[in-house]
Amino acid sequence: MAPPSFLRPLTRSRLSGEIEGILLEGIIGGKLRVGEKLPTERELAADLDVNRSTVRAALGKLESLELVEIRHGDGVYVKDFRRSSNLELILALTRMDEHQRDSVISSLLRLRTIFGPDMAFLASQNRTDDHLRSLREVIRESRLSVLEKDILVHHVIALASTNVLYLLLLNFFNKFMFEYGYLYFEDPENARRSVLFHREIYQALKGKNGRKARKIMEDVMKFSEDAVAGRLKKQDHAGR
Repeated sequence: MAPPSFLRPLTRSRLSGEIEGILLEGIIGGKLRVGEKLPTERELAADLDVNRSTVRAALGKLESLELVEIRHGDGVYVKDFRRSSNLELILALTRMDEHQRDSVISSLLRLRTIFGPDMAFLASQNRTDDHLRSLREVIRESRLSVLEKDILVHHVIALASTNVLYLLLLNFFNKFMFEYGYLYFEDPENARRSVLFHREIYQALKGKNGRKARKIMEDVMKFSEDAVAGRLKKQDHAGR
């Protein structure tokens, strides 16, 4: 029997991750329909020439992303990711292909531009002396890169906001920043802009100036969103 159409040969560099990617592409791309039963572990292992434990690990990851439901004694069924999946799926989507990655990156930056200014406003109203002290220490730390400083600055601002949802969103976003922050921070001008932002936002929080904190955050978020969009557009044209 021929392998299912959604399968493709493996490069055998990281088998479990590759299988996860193949099935992810099939689900997101619609080749695997909602409610459809996947081939058995044994069948997938035979079709892909891997052992069953490798297939099982990939299916377990897809289950954690709420993409499939594993019914023990019955089989593995495709779930509707539009109803069931969470933010962790976003990082998985960035690894599918460059077009999908760029779309996800743009969406994430738009999300940050939306919630970042309100987070800064709340931080200016709720910050404590300890928050200011932490922020000052991060800004003065010479052993950190600008990217590392930026991640920590935003983390302190999220803590100072006292909004747990913003903190959790930022924790997720930081995973993305560690992987793709180079798209912004490789440009020296962008790095200098962030250094200036760190000083300005500190002063706004110190003075408990909510309006200024909101505007500073809004400006830097929009600047970074536009800068990364411009770089992705150049890469896209260069790749054609």
